[in-house]
Amino acid sequence: MATPLANVTVLEMGTFITGPAAGMLLADLGADVIKVERPDGGDPFRAFRGGLYSPHFQTYNRNKRSITLDTRDADDLAAFDRMVADADIFIQNFRPGVAQRLNVDPDRLRAINPRLIYVSISGFGSSGPDRDRPAFDTVAQAASGFLRLLLNPANPRVVGPALADAITGFYAAQGALAALHERTTTGRGRLVELSMFEAMTHFNLDDFTHYFSQGEVMGPYSRPNVSQSYVFQCADGSWIALHMSSPPKFWESLAEAIGAPDMLARPEFASRDARIANYEQVAAFLAPRFAMRPRAEWCEVLAQFEVPHSAVHTAPEVVATPQAVDLGLCVEDPSGPHGRFRTIRSPISFDGETMRSVTAPPVLGQHNDELLGDRHRADAAE
Repeated sequence: MATPLANVTVLEMGTFITGPAAGMLLADLGADVIKVERPDGGDPFRAFRGGLYSPHFQTYNRNKRSITLDTRDADDLAAFDRMVADADIFIQNFRPGVAQRLNVDPDRLRAINPRLIYVSISGFGSSGPDRDRPAFDTVAQAASGFLRLLLNPANPRVVGPALADAITGFYAAQGALAALHERTTTGRGRLVELSMFEAMTHFNLDDFTHYFSQGEVMGPYSRPNVSQSYVFQCADGSWIALHMSSPPKFWESLAEAIGAPDMLARPEFASRDARIANYEQVAAFLAPRFAMRPRAEWCEVLAQFEVPHSAVHTAPEVVATPQAVDLGLCVEDPSGPHGRFRTIRSPISFDGETMRSVTAPPVLGQHNDELLGDRHRADAAE
């Protein structure tokens, strides 16, 4: 298995998602990520569903080692400092001021190790009127303008996964890797700072580009209308998605596939601009036709006509697809602390090498003896 970060040591004092996601992305590339957790329960995400090994915690903490330290305690802080001296990257996602209270602020750690890359993730940044506001996924999505693009105006409610949390973790890992590369020439570390607000505003770049260049404020249907994307319910109650984009051949093929060769003569289908302007009418014309046959039949027909489409899969359906099986997307640790641990591998390959094995997320303090010696015994609370 390719491990391009095999010589990199990361100390992660991350909780919930943003910090742990950044650490996991580096761990997937081979870094030795040591998760430093508080002794009284560790990462709060551990306890989200019974015990201290919730699926929420498992999602972002594979391929790591766990130790328990209270850096407010002199002996524990001394042990932590010894690890800092040899580390390459430190990651935390505390609210402003917490790092100082825990004795892990950037000035102190970078004085111990000038080569250290210190990654600090906050909700709204280290300055400004919103500096001290609590920020969680939905707050960051809403504040950045992104959530507005996901809401059904007729029934506004939060939908989907914790995008802002995970995306901020990706940006944090990117910043850490950039600083790591720079260090090869400068010999010095960096203070890498980012916030969920900044990350999601950048991720929402298309929205702002339309506003800056055209004065257009996008809404939840702006992108699907222009990309001519649709979801239809089939006869068996399952859903199918189409992305028809620009080429006329897609629509010509669709007309043949659904047995409506004269469809494109209708005014709402006459051109790309017409289909965009009459999106609802186009959807209303197609919906009853897709409702006449089960999804499997539609997938077979649309594939024959090379119409861009996919079944709207559930997680069990995804991992059972021949494509997922062929790519080996599912990896597992058969000897995890709670039995077999299964997950989805990193999507990145290096010279054809992909992530083919994984280490299950650690129980709390699992590596205390290994990394800290006899004085620190594994809590391993479950």
